Amino acid sequence: MKGVKGKGSFATPGDYIYFKSIVPLHKIPVGAKQWKYYDFGPKVVPPLICIPGTAGSADVYYKQVMVLSMKGYRVISVDIPRVWNHHEWVHSFEKFLDAINVHHIHLYGSALGGFLAQLFAQHRPRRVKSLVLSNTFLDTTSFSAAMPWSPVLSWTPSFLVKRYVLTGIRDGPHEPFIADSVDFVVSQVEALSRDDLASRLTLTVDSASVAPLLLQDGSITIMDTNDYCAIPQHLKDEVGERYPGARRADLKSGGDFPFLSRPDEVNLHLQLHLRRVGVEPRPDLVPGAPRSTDTESSTVENQRAYDTFQPRHYESNSVVASQSADDNENNGTPSSDDQDESDPFKADESSRRGPLLGYVTEDVDDKAADAAENSTTDPLNSNTTVDTGNQLVDDSESSVNIKDGLS
Repeated sequence: MKGVKGKGSFATPGDYIYFKSIVPLHKIPVGAKQWKYYDFGPKVVPPLICIPGTAGSADVYYKQVMVLSMKGYRVISVDIPRVWNHHEWVHSFEKFLDAINVHHIHLYGSALGGFLAQLFAQHRPRRVKSLVLSNTFLDTTSFSAAMPWSPVLSWTPSFLVKRYVLTGIRDGPHEPFIADSVDFVVSQVEALSRDDLASRLTLTVDSASVAPLLLQDGSITIMDTNDYCAIPQHLKDEVGERYPGARRADLKSGGDFPFLSRPDEVNLHLQLHLRRVGVEPRPDLVPGAPRSTDTESSTVENQRAYDTFQPRHYESNSVVASQSADDNENNGTPSSDDQDESDPFKADESSRRGPLLGYVTEDVDDKAADAAENSTTDPLNSNTTVDTGNQLVDDSESSVNIKDGLS
């Protein structure tokens, strides 16, 4: 592709290196499928689960995991496992949530991830409390017509599958931060196996459409980029027409991967969305974060956590990132990759800076978010008020029956 650096010329962002050093990648078998995911933030908070697109992995949301977890939110970023139809996706995702003991969730999906999030909300309405949809679609018909060779996808050589996925990313020139986000995603595509990519392409072209949801429009935020992306504009418009009462969070630019190229704006909109739907952050449970009271009544365990925690700094920004020993041992929950126990901050200060828009702690000021939320002019350009109520139905009445064509 033009404008996309080769794999050998890609420099791993410093903030991503830091992220990998403190946030473990969990792996858990669910039936015959293996789920890979990051889970960071206070476990008592209902999680925001991030689902990537065809070209993404759990790693592409690392900026959201780091920033929002430091605010007191729980963020889970998942890889799409090797599932080959939408019925299998709904079933496997539900079993994954059961395995990690999560019941009520908020979903953030981009492109294919947004489509899969809507399907899950359609068939498991009691579990999904809100949606954030970015550059996504309602129906797979257009993609199926553009890929007539999909029946032989499972026999297609790996290099051809990767080339097809990469051609969906717009050629340069890009703004610097967008170019960096493209380079990062390309490196993720190179690391994915042929079967991983083939299963995701199959989900993209498999005949299915999203039926009307029981979830109220007030619990949905649509976050689209206005410059360009791989999803045709008319498909994005259909999403807006389906949810006329949804909150709009249009980004002036950001390309296909605004969560990487415009993380400050994306994190702001995510934080406002979570507040609107009633998710209360718990910054008091973030190791090293200031407590409202720090008195002599603190337990020995908490005091030890304070004493052992050493705040890290990127110039003027303080990094507040740590996990308790209990979390690292997973309390008997699914195992995680072994983490490097060496201090990541012993490296050069310059090595801590990432090319993908600043430092890992560059996040939203709480006061600014409060001002935006309380402003008489809605920051997300919505003409409606938020109704955080959800209509609940018995999941036993919801069968996984994907309908062909637009609903």
